[in-house]
This record gives sequence, structure tokens and C-alpha cells, in this order.
Amino acid sequence: MSHLDKAYIKNKLVVFWKPDLCIHCGHCAASLHKVFRPKEKPWINLDGASQEEIIKTVTACPSGALSFRIKEENEK
Repeated sequence: MSHLDKAYIKNKLVVFWKPDLCIHCGHCAASLHKVFRPKEKPWINLDGASQEEIIKTVTACPSGALSFRIKEENEK
């Protein structure tokens, strides 16, 4: 992870954003605008949709700048 990379956490879901990879095509914002809000800070608000919706949008990121993982039961 670079010093510019960001992690956003909600419960067991962790969404990573790598700005160096982002091509800013807007797919995430167009697909799930209540979560991915490029004009706001922080620009990712995981409270805006269900975990399933977020994972679907993150998985479709064309540049690979967005990724996710699910924390294990014993992780904090």
C-alpha cells in the first residue's frame, strides 16, 4: 500500500482505494452515487448502501483502483 492509498471500513467490510491506479472514469459514482461521491470528503461513504451493493460496484471497477476484503471473525 502506498502512502496515498486509503481504506474505508464498515463493520467487517474494508474498501481500499488506490488513487495512483484510478482512471477517474466515474463508474463507481454512476453505479452507486450514495457511496462514491467524488465531490465530497471523505468521498467514500460506506453507510450509503448495503455491503452486497458496495462489493458489486467495487468488483466492477475498470482500473482496479477499488478493492475490498472482509475481515475475519477474530479481527478488530
